[in-house]
Amino acid sequence: MKLHISHITRYGYTQPLRYSLQTLWLTPQSGPSQTVRFWSVGAPEKLYALRDGFGNTVHSYTVVRHPTDNLRGSLVNAAGEVQTLGIAEFVDAPDMSHPLLFLRPTQLAAPHPQLAAFGRRFVNPAAADARVDVSMLLALSRGVAGVVSYQKNSTNVETTAQQAFEAGAGVCQDQAHVMVAICRSLGLPARYVSGYFYAANEPDLASHAWVDICLDVASRRWVSIDVTHSCLIDQRHVRLAMGTDYNACPPIKGVRQGGGEESMTVDITIEPV
Repeated sequence: MKLHISHITRYGYTQPLRYSLQTLWLTPQSGPSQTVRFWSVGAPEKLYALRDGFGNTVHSYTVVRHPTDNLRGSLVNAAGEVQTLGIAEFVDAPDMSHPLLFLRPTQLAAPHPQLAAFGRRFVNPAAADARVDVSMLLALSRGVAGVVSYQKNSTNVETTAQQAFEAGAGVCQDQAHVMVAICRSLGLPARYVSGYFYAANEPDLASHAWVDICLDVASRRWVSIDVTHSCLIDQRHVRLAMGTDYNACPPIKGVRQGGGEESMTVDITIEPV
């Protein structure tokens, strides 16, 4: 499927902005599940590109203003066309981070005995002759979606996997974090993926999150699972960035001086070509 994506982020400030440093994880890359036909990113100042430790393409820019400039708003836009291929199982390139890195506890997706006990209802890699296969992981994803129901505005970007699990509600980010934390609790490397999801009847999920779980460490073989929909990723999914959790690959992250109170609006449109 060919999808055209537009992602616009607008910032507003109640006071003049003095300084801002923004980092953007807004550039998808071609890979096993997709081909990026063209893509562009725009910002108020010159963008500098780099590749982070997870292989993501990252841009950054800096705004420096005198108070008399009275800058009270800015805009970041990303847009392009991606051909989705619907491939859910793949092998990482040799220069990608080793799978065992994704067993490391992180602030938002830390292992926990309670999560491990829940996960063993569906997957038990410690059992004799146990093999973790995709059907087990899909069953686990259905279990997670059942105990952490999708509820808009029920959490925030600082909500941890354990908090969402205990609350029993969250958004796609939380469901992904719970899945990642459970897998890590069971000794399975797992990582957080940010991206886009095309569905005309689910506009709230245009900005989406899912998980990669390592099926075989030696061969670096992974499978991508959408916990919210309890399915393998398919042609509706556009992969944007990945990391240990949301904090490692948010769409935009920054620091600023001045500006007073900040407001932000995000508009994402996805249309088949």
